[in-house]
Amino acid sequence: MQQPHRAEDAAPAGPPRPGGARVLVVEDDPTVAEVVSRYLDRAGHAVDRVEDGPTALSRAAVHWPDLVVLDLMLPGMDGLEVCRRLRARAPVPVIMLTARGDEDDRILGLEVGADDYVTKPFSPRELVLRVESVLRRTRPRSDLRPLAAAGLTVDPAARRAAKDGDELALTLREFDLLAFFLRHPGRVFSRADLMREVWGWDFGDLSTVTVHVRRLRGKVEDDPARPRLIRTVWGMGYRFDPEGQAELP
Repeated sequence: MQQPHRAEDAAPAGPPRPGGARVLVVEDDPTVAEVVSRYLDRAGHAVDRVEDGPTALSRAAVHWPDLVVLDLMLPGMDGLEVCRRLRARAPVPVIMLTARGDEDDRILGLEVGADDYVTKPFSPRELVLRVESVLRRTRPRSDLRPLAAAGLTVDPAARRAAKDGDELALTLREFDLLAFFLRHPGRVFSRADLMREVWGWDFGDLSTVTVHVRRLRGKVEDDPARPRLIRTVWGMGYRFDPEGQAELP
């Protein structure tokens, strides 16, 4: 008897249409995978669909994606481990799909490097907007001048950052957040400001910003528990202080 067709057995998608990207959708629910793939295809993206983590890793090794839409709950290897292994190979934007209410899992997803998450059930149109927002942030900016302050250097054109000459391993969103802070030293930005300016969203869970600031501090501060560069201004937000001055009272 012929075996039923599985999404991961499909040939890789052809090239994306102009302005589109190659998106790898990793989702074991065939209905969700089909809907997500259809909407992304309509938006001009080339979509590869797979149903489990190992297949996702092997497909990515052959056709490296521009972005991954990754279900958190997968058979055999969960989305967190898939994200870790992808990020160990090379930077790639990741949007995680999670069940509503699994806040701890969403935070873990952000902490292993996911750039965004969407909770199920979700609007496919919203997911497409999130995909395009993340892709915009990964494409070259018009302002590519190098940035430097407090021993930190950022090269937007090369997407490289360093502290005291040692290269930093930053996720795509951490890189954008650091570059934004270096472009605006001494100014206070609320979490909503940062979500709008760095993520490009006028809505969303502000804990996303909190997690990314905490992760970034862990990479750029000498003592992340007592940050001197990315300061919390209580009741207001965050300020990048290249001189390491005391926090506002």
